[in-house]
Parts: sequence; C-alpha cells; structure tokens
Amino acid sequence: MTLPVMLYLATAYAAARAALTRSLLALPLDDSLRAEMVELSRSRARILEAFDAQRRRIERDLHDGAQQRLTGLIMTLGLARLELDGAPAPARDLVARAYDEANQALVELRDLVHGIHPQVLTDRGLGPALDELAERCAVPVNVTVRPAERLPEPVEAAVWFTIAEALTNVVRHSRATQASVTIERHGDELVVEVRDDGVGGADASGAVACWASPTGCRCWTAGSC
Repeated sequence: MTLPVMLYLATAYAAARAALTRSLLALPLDDSLRAEMVELSRSRARILEAFDAQRRRIERDLHDGAQQRLTGLIMTLGLARLELDGAPAPARDLVARAYDEANQALVELRDLVHGIHPQVLTDRGLGPALDELAERCAVPVNVTVRPAERLPEPVEAAVWFTIAEALTNVVRHSRATQASVTIERHGDELVVEVRDDGVGGADASGAVACWASPTGCRCWTAGSC
C-alpha cells in the first residue's frame, strides 16, 4: 500500500499549502505581494490537480492493463486444469498451484486498485464508500455520516484514505472488538472521528479526528488507533 500512501500524502500536502496561502491572502498586503500570493495559490492548485490526475492514470492502467491480463491468465490456467485431468499428478499439481497463485495475485491487485481510489467513492460518494470499507474491515464498524450532500472530490478522497488507515491500525494494533466512524459537518468544516474499544495510545478518548475543508484536510490522531 506504499503507492496509495505516497499519492495521498502528496495530495494532502499540496492542499495544505494551498490553504496556508489563502489564509495569508486575508492579511493586509501591497498589490505586488498580493499578486505573487495569488499566483502561488494557483500553482498549488495545479500541483494538486496534477497529483490527482496521476493517481487516476495509475488506477486506470492497473485496471485496464495488468488486471485484465491477469484475468486472462487465470482463465487459461483454468482451461489447462481441465485438459490435464488425466495427466500425471505432478503436472496437475503445478498447474493447480499456478492457478491458485494467479487468483491470489488478482485479489491483491484489486485491493491495490481499490486502495488508490475506490470506484464507489467516485460513483456514489463518501457514505457508501465508507459502508463498503466497514464491511471489509475485520473489526465490526458502525458508520454514521451526517452530511448527505456530495463533498469536493479531493476532500472525499482525503477523508476516505484517512479513515482507511485508521481502521487498518485498529485491526493491527488495538485488539479492539468494535469501532465506529462518525462524520459531521460544522459550517465549512467536516469533523471526522474514528473510535475503538481497544488498547494503546496516550489519550483516553481513543479517537482519530480529522478536520477537512473544501480546500484540504488537516488531521491528528490519538487513542488506541
């Protein structure tokens, strides 16, 4: 999962720098400095768009290229198993092992593509994408999403990835028996909280919180996550 982590960290960094630039623009500045700050803000936005386009290109290439070829290989190996029904056991075993390993590779590739950017997030938004994420989690997760409207795509992606990482840490480290994800919108801010009943962490609140605005996402973590 290194590739999705780096892509989203780069995207979050660019968004954070853009938000900083906008906050500086609110200060009293002379015309020349203000023009430079506006151009800086635009350049940060272009960086953010470039990272997002690169992420989508990688997702598309994996889905339409490697994943399709791997599916074809599995079908060929499946036919070979049928043709080798009466062949010596060593040959059948080798083909069967190759068939199983190809299926496992396809599962891992699909997980990688899903981790880069889940299709349901693009098609249906944050709520359904988090429901799917909760269903895939080894720990039971209750999801509550207050805002029904769609959010800007960079915000939805940043929030989804943050929650995915938090739930991964819950499964790996907290020894929790249940977890919850709550998302509420307060004005221009989106407050995201992930809780679990596990152990670890320095804060008894056991929470992960994320404040996201339409221009970016600022996160902190605490508790057993």
